[in-house]
Amino acid sequence: MENSNTTDLSRFDNRHFQPGGSSLSRLLWFYVNALVFRSYLFPFYGMKRFLLRAFGAKVGVGLIIKPGVNIKYPWKLAIGNHVWIGEQVWIDNLAQVTIGSHVCISQGAFLLTGNHDYSKSTFDLITKPIVISNGAWIGAQGLVCPGVTCGEHAVLTAKSNATKDLEAFFVYAGNPADKVKARQIQ
Repeated sequence: MENSNTTDLSRFDNRHFQPGGSSLSRLLWFYVNALVFRSYLFPFYGMKRFLLRAFGAKVGVGLIIKPGVNIKYPWKLAIGNHVWIGEQVWIDNLAQVTIGSHVCISQGAFLLTGNHDYSKSTFDLITKPIVISNGAWIGAQGLVCPGVTCGEHAVLTAKSNATKDLEAFFVYAGNPADKVKARQIQ
């Protein structure tokens, strides 16, 4: 007999989650993402921008999206102008991810919009949107957690974890990330 104060994944019910898109568009995206975006054999930025828009993403001009990028649902993605997305970035957008203009998301960064409620025995799914504001920089292998807004020109340093909002024009470092200093742009 199971104790009611333990996790019981047999009771996990994800039916409330709506991924968006039709079943066909999700299936097609699965293959396009695997063959074009996650692959290192397809470095063509223009075609990647076209495909993101074709699958419902809002994409500005000048997007540079390197190989090895994983995007969960493009229809829950808005990207501004002149954005750089580095190799092996994972945009796990179960909820909306909004990326402003002139943003750099460095190699291996992880934008995570979903998590689980560990206080419930059913381990319920929780999703919250992420906003990366204009001019922000997410350093290599940085993690942005569900519900976080990175203010304009905020910096999350390499391997740091943003578990709460980052103020505009400040540099954050650590796990969890703390404010280190003001960002001076010359």
